[in-house]
Amino acid sequence: MLAKAVYQTHQLRLTHCFGQHAGSHVDCVHPLHDMCDRTPESEHPNNEIPIMQTAINLWPLLGVLVIVLGFVLRFNPMLVVALAALATGLSASMPLETILATIGTGFIKTRTLPLIILLPLAVIGLLERHGLRLHAQNWIARFTSATAGRLLIAYLFVRESTAALGLTSLGGHPQMVRPLLAPMAEGAAESRFGKLPEALRIKLLALCAATDNVGLFFGEDIFVAFGAIALMHTFLLGSGIDVDPMHIAFWGIPTAICAFVIHAIGLHRFDQRLNRELKALPPTSPVAQEVTP
Repeated sequence: MLAKAVYQTHQLRLTHCFGQHAGSHVDCVHPLHDMCDRTPESEHPNNEIPIMQTAINLWPLLGVLVIVLGFVLRFNPMLVVALAALATGLSASMPLETILATIGTGFIKTRTLPLIILLPLAVIGLLERHGLRLHAQNWIARFTSATAGRLLIAYLFVRESTAALGLTSLGGHPQMVRPLLAPMAEGAAESRFGKLPEALRIKLLALCAATDNVGLFFGEDIFVAFGAIALMHTFLLGSGIDVDPMHIAFWGIPTAICAFVIHAIGLHRFDQRLNRELKALPPTSPVAQEVTP
């Protein structure tokens, strides 16, 4: 009853303000008296609705330009990244002290990252110095049925399967492709056809790197705890689509299978190309020699 009485009182006061004095100023003691003071002519002249305009500062994108120019001109990567950070911060009107503090905070949080990256590279470099690549070539040359395409197909399956389980660090270009996979693929091809022409050799090395990339990229999308799944889930939520991350990971399986089949067909065709172009060459291989300890 109290709410009904308050509602009726409001209706009477609004009627008093608007009913008989349309277009004129009326003194009103109601809390909504500012509604009485407005007139259609004074609120929006010519019935135009004001449009809010927001200025977007695109100058911080200069940091991307600095990175591109630095890498094209082959400058020191650390110097390029530092200059890009300064250019981005200054173009965003950040104080120099804030920029330096942000860089220092990021360095402190990731100060152990160089050790994690450089230590495996140092070990791999030491192994290569003692003949890891040559031993890998000689070992794969003992298998007469091994071809470069079959070896890369097997590695693609292993790389994609381990990435689907979240083991993304088991492969990679510095720790697997360069010291092991590329020499083994090259040794398998040279054991059948002899010394490869430079163009085919470069093509084979490129296929080794591409095989690792394809296996990692499509395999990790199956692992539900991977960051790409969270990124896709967040993007879909922002677009008004609520999808369970498990469903995103599940539907990554057909994509991974299709990627495996397509890339495996390409590797098989490369084997056929080697057979077609190098069949007439004698099967003498410089890697068939014994390695002296």
